[in-house]
Parts: sequence; structure tokens; C-alpha cells
Amino acid sequence: MYTLNTPIHISLWNRDFWLLSLANFLLSFSIFLTFPSLPLWMEDTGKYAMWEIGTVMLSFAPALFLLGGFCSYLVQQYRRNHVCQLLILLMAASHGALYLFHNQLIFPLIILSRVMLGAFYGLAEMILMSTLIIDTCASFRRTEANHCSAWFSRFGLALGPLCGLLLYRYYDMSWVYISSALCGVLAVVLIIFVRFPFRAPEEIVRRYSTDRFLLLRSWPLFVNLLMMAVVIGLLLPLHHTPFFYLLMAAGFVVAIAAQRFVFREADLRSEAITSFLLILAALLIELFGKKTPLQPLFVGLAVGILGARFLLFFIKLSKHCERGTSCSTFVLSWESGITLGIGGAYLLFGLHSLPILLTSLLLAVLSLLLYMLFTHRWFIVHKNR
Repeated sequence: MYTLNTPIHISLWNRDFWLLSLANFLLSFSIFLTFPSLPLWMEDTGKYAMWEIGTVMLSFAPALFLLGGFCSYLVQQYRRNHVCQLLILLMAASHGALYLFHNQLIFPLIILSRVMLGAFYGLAEMILMSTLIIDTCASFRRTEANHCSAWFSRFGLALGPLCGLLLYRYYDMSWVYISSALCGVLAVVLIIFVRFPFRAPEEIVRRYSTDRFLLLRSWPLFVNLLMMAVVIGLLLPLHHTPFFYLLMAAGFVVAIAAQRFVFREADLRSEAITSFLLILAALLIELFGKKTPLQPLFVGLAVGILGARFLLFFIKLSKHCERGTSCSTFVLSWESGITLGIGGAYLLFGLHSLPILLTSLLLAVLSLLLYMLFTHRWFIVHKNR
């Protein structure tokens, strides 16, 4: 059967690839440390309404797109690794400022800090995923490199909230900010130890373009993935327990094994459809049954399989020299969808579980139908690899 699977070779895992992948994990980890703990802190202070908490979390999503149009210009005009390092240091400085002033912060300043973090993180992740990682790999290993390195940032989605909740519960919010800043600094140190080949800039470099930013013709994949990411984002605020995220990380491990052994020769649609059904099962367990360890396992398994499969869809859709743009588009769809879901759970639903779960079920069903009736066939017609 035609599966579009990506084989994994040991030769990919050299020193530079390890360093960049770990930097990718630390970058994601530093951001997701604050995702469950920040709204909890805002609730516990008693100073903020639910709509304010939701607005703070939601503001991160559009900020991811703010600097993306300058990505191509910056990496061609300046040393791309230096640009990425500067952006991560700016993130660390933002977390440091939050540590110093978080007890005196007013609502507009929290919004501003989230917008700055979103803008810096979005561009840093684009450069790291779409440029730095593939620059250290042979051309015939780049799809494999994108596939494997994305797993590191995926684990940040589970382990970041896990550690953030533990730090907040057993210490205080200041430790969350300190840890986020230190993770950023460590990511910069890892990137410093990697040697990058010189790349001559193109003759004509536009200051603002969609190159390395958005693959506009991939909109069906973008919308379909965004809808499912919103579902995941809506579900996460209902679970502020470290155990949930620990089991979610375990689900990621199961997803890696499933891709290797269960879906290796399966039909191309099987991974995406299985992911949709697992999410639906997790939502139904939450809605009608008692909470069990199966629910976070299902969520982790679904997120792992769906994220890995859609990343390959974006890459296979790209033409020559569009790989970086396709990876950035995937990152923006995934990260913004999760953030929109988290913010929406507070802003639109006041963290009431029933309307959140019903909305999530509706979105998950619509996303499954969209994939089965349109997106998959559209991808088969338009793929280039």
C-alpha cells in the first residue's frame, strides 16, 4: 500500500542533529511551562476575570504570525543561527522580566508579554525547524530530519506543562519563569556548539514575503490541522494534574512505536482517521464516563500520530525549495490551534466542562468529515513528493 512513510536511519543522529533537536525540545518546553501555570496563577490571585485569562492565553496565537514574513529576509541577510539565538535570548529576557515583576503586573502588561513571547517564539521556531535543522543534514535526509526533530518539540507539549504544574504547586510562579528563561539560555548554548555551512543569499531578497513563512496553497491541510489542534487546546485546560501530562507523554511513546510497527504498511488515511477516532473516544470518556488513565493515553497517542502524519503531508505538498515554508506552515497551524483552544476554554466558556466538551466533539466530527470527504483526496491530487 502507498503509505508515504519515512524510514529512520542511524546516520541521521549525528552530534549536530542531537544538539539542534535538544534545542528544539528546550524551546518548546520553555513556552509550554507557562501554559497551565499562568492561568492557574491568574485564577489564584483573584484579580482577573475568566475573560481576562482567556484573552491573555489567546493573545499568543496571532502573535505567532507577527514576524513570520521577515523570516526569509533575516536568515539571508544575517547569520541564521545568530538570528535564532537572538530571538531565543529575547524570549529568555521576557521570561526574566516576568520573574522580576510578575507580582506587580497589570492586565495590559501581561498581554504585551504574551504577544512578545509569541512573536519571538514563532520566528525562532520557524528558523530552527525550517532552516537550521535541515542545513546540517544531507538533502536526502531532510524529510527524516524534520520528522524526527518535530518529536522533540512534541514532547515539550506534555513535559512542559507537567514540570510547570509541579513548579507552581510546590514552589511558586517565579520558579516557572526562572525555569523558562534557563531553558532558553541552554537552547542557545546548544546551538552555539553547532557549525553551520555558509549559504550565499539570493540576489533579490524581499524584506517581507511568504517564503519560509506560509505555504498559502496548503490551506486545506492548514484548516484541517488547525481544527484538531483547537480541540486539543480546548481539552487541556480541563486537566491541571501532572499525572495527566505524564500519561500524555506515555501516549507519545506509544505513538512512536505504533508508527514503526502498526502503521508501517497501513493505508495512508489510517493514521489520521485513527487519530480523529482516538480524540473522539477521549472526549466521550470525559463526557459520559469516569476519568481513567486511558483518556490521556488516547490524547497523547492521537496527538503524536496526527502531528507526525500532517507534518509529512505538508512536506510532501511542497515543491523544490519550499520545504522550509511547509514546515513553518505546519508549526503555525499546530501551535496557534492549541493556543486558540486553550484561550477559548477560558474566554468563551469560562472553563465550564460541558460546553467545552460539546464544542470539542462538534469540531472533532467536522474535522474528521472534512478530512475524509475533501482534504485527503485534495492532498493526493496536489502532492509533489
